Amino acid sequence: MIPRTATSVLHRLAKGFPIIVLTGPRQSGKTTLAKATFTDKPYVSLENPEEREFAEQDPRRFLQRFEEGAILDEAQRCPALLSWLQGLVDDRRRMGDFILTGSAQFDLMSGVTQSLAGRVGRVELLPFSIGELAGVGRQPSSLEAMLWQGGYPALYDRELSPADWFPNYVATYLERDVRQLIAIRDMTQFQRFVRMCAARSGQLLNLTALGADCGISAVTARDWLSVLEASYLVMRLPPYYRNFGKRLVKTPKLYFLDVGLMAWLLGIREAMSIETHALRGALFETWVVSELVKQRFHAGQPADLYFWRDHVGHEVDVLYETPGGLQAIEIKSGYTLAADWLQAARNWLTLAGDAALPPVIVFGGEESYAREACRVVGWRLLDVLHGDSRVNAQ
Repeated sequence: MIPRTATSVLHRLAKGFPIIVLTGPRQSGKTTLAKATFTDKPYVSLENPEEREFAEQDPRRFLQRFEEGAILDEAQRCPALLSWLQGLVDDRRRMGDFILTGSAQFDLMSGVTQSLAGRVGRVELLPFSIGELAGVGRQPSSLEAMLWQGGYPALYDRELSPADWFPNYVATYLERDVRQLIAIRDMTQFQRFVRMCAARSGQLLNLTALGADCGISAVTARDWLSVLEASYLVMRLPPYYRNFGKRLVKTPKLYFLDVGLMAWLLGIREAMSIETHALRGALFETWVVSELVKQRFHAGQPADLYFWRDHVGHEVDVLYETPGGLQAIEIKSGYTLAADWLQAARNWLTLAGDAALPPVIVFGGEESYAREACRVVGWRLLDVLHGDSRVNAQ
């Protein structure tokens, strides 16, 4: 098993909450992580029809089997069980008693909010980050291979090609989740919608235009997009709210949370083709944003990432608040530093003034160094963006 950075967070939360909820997309490693972290607890999957029927028909006796707690996998499959868990953990007053995992965040978290408020520590687990892969020497050898393969664990612990794994993932998991969450008559139309979303990753989200391109209404596009969000396949990056004297774009941007899935949906079947692909920049930007989200989710924190754009096109790709000020990140897929990248960073510093920290430029090259008022970070060092000496090396 490749060690996960979320392990330490799970241990910490288990000391202060009776229930730990581990959510994330299907096949992101939730079950493996839960079993490896809480080795003393029995494991039960509520995908198992017999276990699910037992939990639904007699939840009290179902839970009485677990005197030392348990890992309950796919807990959203039996929402009525959560109310019984509330009374049990309140009586036992034992921290880290039950571990719940789930891959449909809306179903699971709505039940948690209603029944288990104040009793739950939550961690969202996405596929492997570059840092987790690099820690065991398993990161892809090139940027193009990283963008093509993505981070799903199955592609690193089995001899599988992304071209073989992703079509089965979409058919087996995504389409099944879709049928559980909403009724879709034409699955072919939904598949086209998912591919159109992949083609728009990194762009401002226009539901009307997206729906029109797929032959559906904006309302349907919104509903279908919520399914992709509930399944942890896409996210919306909100615009930053401060205007710095400018009129702002207030529409969110759309991003996939795994670049390998995005690449497959775009029809990319080999890593080498990414080097000259028309959407190479969007693929790289999607990967960087997803890596920044992973850093936060796996630390048990909300994403709290934004972008900033004014009405004349001045833009910061990613922006987030720190105790020391606003950190701006520019994302460039090129292999070598270009002068206009530095000019864009200077423009941001002039605009934001004292509120801004030195901008970071993440690019497709290998080196990391300081240049003028910026930090330039190669793609391999994205995981150590904050305060690592290798990033600041001259």
